[in-house]
Amino acid sequence: MSSSPLPQLSIQVVTWAAEKPAGWKPLFDRARAADLAGVDRLVVSDHVVFGENLGAYGDAALGGSAGARQPTGPDGHWLEPLTTLSVIAGLTSTIRLGTNILLAALRRPVVLAKTAATLDTLSDGRLDLGVGVGWQREEYDAAGLDFAERGALLDHSLTVCQTLWRDTRSSVADGYLRFENIHAMPKPAQSGGVPLWISGTVNPRVIRRVAAFGSGWIPWGPSAADVGSAIARMREGLAAIGHDPTGLQVVGNLGAAKNANGSFDLAATMARVPALVAAGVTDVRAALPIPADASAAEAFLSEVVAEFRVTTGR
Repeated sequence: MSSSPLPQLSIQVVTWAAEKPAGWKPLFDRARAADLAGVDRLVVSDHVVFGENLGAYGDAALGGSAGARQPTGPDGHWLEPLTTLSVIAGLTSTIRLGTNILLAALRRPVVLAKTAATLDTLSDGRLDLGVGVGWQREEYDAAGLDFAERGALLDHSLTVCQTLWRDTRSSVADGYLRFENIHAMPKPAQSGGVPLWISGTVNPRVIRRVAAFGSGWIPWGPSAADVGSAIARMREGLAAIGHDPTGLQVVGNLGAAKNANGSFDLAATMARVPALVAAGVTDVRAALPIPADASAAEAFLSEVVAEFRVTTGR
């Protein structure tokens, strides 16, 4: 009988700034601190360009999160995630590195496959790709792609990547691309290729995408807000199309609790973890007030990791 995966603790580091920062040293200090403290996974976000209709971020019909606000204006500084992770990979040794989320269809699939395979090789198999369609039409316009086809474009990109990662002589033929007997080396260090985590709500398209490509699922919008119900519906949806949901990894968001004076309350934060794990969350993604100072960040995260392990029995 296979056992359930042990719950993991992950964090997202800020790779954007509303205005040009003096430098990005705090980002890399926090990444090193997370590695040394034993955090399981670190993720970064993605935007390639911005238009000026940032209110679309709060439009669930476009793939945004209802009522949410984009954290910067159109001239905010956003680091490219795979480039950023390549630097972090060289500064760390054990922490897994991921995207939350990569707008995969904006990259040419063959180049994305090569980039991800290279990063996975150089990081000794520590890469996860969290992928989604995004919410911003202008990014697709700037890439010369049809926003209305964003789901099909994502499926195409993932098909090409997995084919190139898997096959010695790769061939693809679909409505977007055709090639035969293509060789792409190196393959990712991880057997089977880079794990793909599919972002989205519980709907037929996302269910099929998780079944076809996903090692994990990143709930979005209302599915993230009610993750327990969403996991149950995702499992039911996967089973209904003949896909065994056993072993599906799922992200669940852990908000930081505060005590009466407004400071971070570690015990109250960790008290929220058992319910997430019981619901089926395997990756507890914590929003934490990580200090900017490297030593303080390591001490803070070491305490968080220790409490997480006690709480989850690790």
